[in-house]
Amino acid sequence: MPHAERHTDVSVPSRFIHRRRFLRWGLAAASALLAPRVLSAAVSEPAPAPERRLTFFNTHTGERLETCYCRAGRYDPSSLKDINHILRDHRTGEVGAIATDLLDLLHRLRLRVETAQPFHIISGYRSAETNAVLHSKSRGVASQSLHMVGQAIDIRMPGIRTGELKTLALELAAGGVGYYPQPDFVHVDIGRVRSW
Repeated sequence: MPHAERHTDVSVPSRFIHRRRFLRWGLAAASALLAPRVLSAAVSEPAPAPERRLTFFNTHTGERLETCYCRAGRYDPSSLKDINHILRDHRTGEVGAIATDLLDLLHRLRLRVETAQPFHIISGYRSAETNAVLHSKSRGVASQSLHMVGQAIDIRMPGIRTGELKTLALELAAGGVGYYPQPDFVHVDIGRVRSW
């Protein structure tokens, strides 16, 4: 009888140990499967630069701007004001606030292009009045365009094919990307991820 009791005492912890070992191995296996994805995500997306700079050329007014709009994670109000001005509605002169998320998207895109060339601005902020006129002339202009709330921009870059710029923007998966080969520009916005 004592021998049977000893056997019972040993078998219960033994099953418990096997179960714990099984769970541990399962967690280790799951971690091993997930680790490469986490690692690749960390490698593919660089850490934010200590300084985020952008360079613009307004194709309608001929104005140029090179500015550091963000330092150590803080947006520079003076720089943002300059950006809002150069991206204003060139038809009406109306200035709108450009979303900092859009500027960050442009910064990430510029890093992928690996060029110091400025973004050539086809259309930045757009007043409701201008948007209504453009919408009446073209089905390609949305009646509730994100340009009107400073969340969209139409661009090209010297020395970079717009088709290549479109591909790089699509890879960021940060919002909408529209490709216009005839007028030769790419639309990017921070709305939902989509393309046309």
